[in-house]
Amino acid sequence: MSDCPCGNSLPFQECCRPLHRQERLATTAEELMRSRYSAYAVRDDDHVFRTWHPRTRPEDVSTSQALRWQGLEVLATDAGRESDDRGTVEFRARYATDSQRGVMHELSRFERRAGRWFYVDGDEVGRSTPSPGAPTAR
Repeated sequence: MSDCPCGNSLPFQECCRPLHRQERLATTAEELMRSRYSAYAVRDDDHVFRTWHPRTRPEDVSTSQALRWQGLEVLATDAGRESDDRGTVEFRARYATDSQRGVMHELSRFERRAGRWFYVDGDEVGRSTPSPGAPTAR
């Protein structure tokens, strides 16, 4: 088994895949953020859709086939624990296309509704490779 794309040392089958398959729910905002990153990396658009807050979710959440997510670094979390209803996660995610490489740096906001964590929105902190129409990891 290969390591999970989210960067934890667990295999994907034990880490994020159970969340993708709805076998269990994320217990923290960071766990949800990591599972969403993994969903982008393995192109699981259904998980991205299900975990995006309905109030802010776009109609189309499909992932660009040209985009490859290559690594995740969680920089900070604020709240978002099992006992919280809101939280933020700051992260950097490395990506590549055939023509460029870059790093997306975002401060993401999460809310818990009816016991489930949802991605609400995020503020991009910076990108190492500026490019028009570059991808977002939401």
